[in-house]
Amino acid sequence: MPPIRQGPKFLAMAPIGWTRGMPTILSRWTGIEKGIPLISQVFWEYLLWGVSLARYYCWGQEVYAPCNGVVVEARDGYPERPRTNLLGDLANAYQNARHFDPDKDDVQAVAGNFVIIQCAEGVYAALVHLQTGSVQVAAGQSVTKGERIGRVGHSGNSFAPHLHFQLMDRCDLTSARGLPCAFERYEVFRDENWVTVCDGVPTNRDRIRFLSSNSPGDR
Repeated sequence: MPPIRQGPKFLAMAPIGWTRGMPTILSRWTGIEKGIPLISQVFWEYLLWGVSLARYYCWGQEVYAPCNGVVVEARDGYPERPRTNLLGDLANAYQNARHFDPDKDDVQAVAGNFVIIQCAEGVYAALVHLQTGSVQVAAGQSVTKGERIGRVGHSGNSFAPHLHFQLMDRCDLTSARGLPCAFERYEVFRDENWVTVCDGVPTNRDRIRFLSSNSPGDR
């Protein structure tokens, strides 16, 4: 099931890739003021003064366990920058890209607050950049699909509040490789219509939404 269920539920997909062994973002929910994209509306504000996290539509929305499983790691307490700002966020990303050492540095500098769930043998779900103080689970805890585990945040290496969600082949964020992720049921916008898809893998060009009828018990 999708890890976010409220709001318009539009999902932008990015292809899986790796930088210094770290899988890139797989899925992202963004938006400011009722889902309007940030850059097209307030670019100069974002560039010069920054935008308060409270103005982002998705910031603080609940995040749910996408599968039944066991929490293998849960980290909280990493502070969020109170505003997004293009220059500051670029500087932070550059610092991490150039100087982050997975053997020495704290992974929270990149991942922020996060939860990793073992869904099956060799399959782990990572939910990253969560809101500070929102993580509701602990390592060793069993979780049920649809159980609330935290909230969308802006912690770590983040350009705007969003959920970084990925499936991966091991629990170590610094060395894991991403796995394809199929969603049980969603709609994709094609030829001016919303078409229902079951057990599908969205592409990085798809505009999709999750059905409002989705609940923890749905397929």
